[in-house]
Amino acid sequence: MSALSAGLVGLGGGSALAAPSSPLPSAFGKPLPAQVAAPYVETWTGESPAALAAASGNKYLTMAFLQTATAGSCTAYWNGESDQPISKASFGRDIATLQARGGDAIPSFGGYTADTTGTELADSCTSVDAIADVFKSLVTTYGISRIDLDVEGDSINNAAGIDRRNKAIAKVQRWAERTGRTVQFSYTLPTATTGLAANGLAVLQNAVDNGARVDVVNLMTFDYYDGATHDMAADTKTAAEGLHGQLAALYPHKTSAKLWSMIGVIEMPGIDDYGPEETFTVENAVAVEQWAEAKKINSLSFWALQRDNGGCPGAGGSNSCSGIVQDTWAFSHTFEQFTSGGHQ
Repeated sequence: MSALSAGLVGLGGGSALAAPSSPLPSAFGKPLPAQVAAPYVETWTGESPAALAAASGNKYLTMAFLQTATAGSCTAYWNGESDQPISKASFGRDIATLQARGGDAIPSFGGYTADTTGTELADSCTSVDAIADVFKSLVTTYGISRIDLDVEGDSINNAAGIDRRNKAIAKVQRWAERTGRTVQFSYTLPTATTGLAANGLAVLQNAVDNGARVDVVNLMTFDYYDGATHDMAADTKTAAEGLHGQLAALYPHKTSAKLWSMIGVIEMPGIDDYGPEETFTVENAVAVEQWAEAKKINSLSFWALQRDNGGCPGAGGSNSCSGIVQDTWAFSHTFEQFTSGGHQ
């Protein structure tokens, strides 16, 4: 999706917020709740994710994005910026603060920009071991327990990158078992209103073939670009139902409830990149949250936290506002109820 792209201009005119101090995390992460709301935060804006989380009432954040600085590299940086390595100096205090509050961060690789410039880690790096080492470094540096992989654009058709990524996942999972760590992987994939396209399904099939456990499949339930006017809440449900059927074919021994517990949805508050025909309202968010709780899906998210305000009525696809009339943090407050209803 075009919105999920590192390097875009962030929250215009916003001042940076400082995170309160807290202990740095241990090396062993705590599993996320069985139901979790974790909106994306644009990490390139200079703001403190922990401070934004506190202001919006979020305990969990998906932090976007990690990618290489140049195609061909095996070194991942936040936002592809070489002065933002995977180290405690880069977002370590923010992540530790979230954890001290009882929440956590989900680092996310990829996004549209990385996925179309050859700087998505598994597209860029041809060493499975090196890719796995990058994933491990997130766990040991920040004490996180889930890594998100946003695969779209060119990456979703890059068979070699897909295979390397899934082989690396399997390696990390074996390492986690040996060392007593909790490490989950989620795939974030574009969707139609009826479920994954063939290329998205192929990503998951390759994971099965490589013995890589996929814990969550997050559907990007927006930017359909199909020329139709959408009821975004209804189309979220049909997309997830389609994915449920696709997962049932991939994992025939899993129960229906277990399959639902592997599903996540990502919304785009307000007017998305396509335009007013794809507008996700606060009322839609209420309907989706209630449905998600009833189905006991795994995660609810939206792109992005900096959009969760009504500062630009009528504007579509902005990174800093939703384009609709809304109270600030309306989507956060609606979705956060999902985490409190989750089962530990």
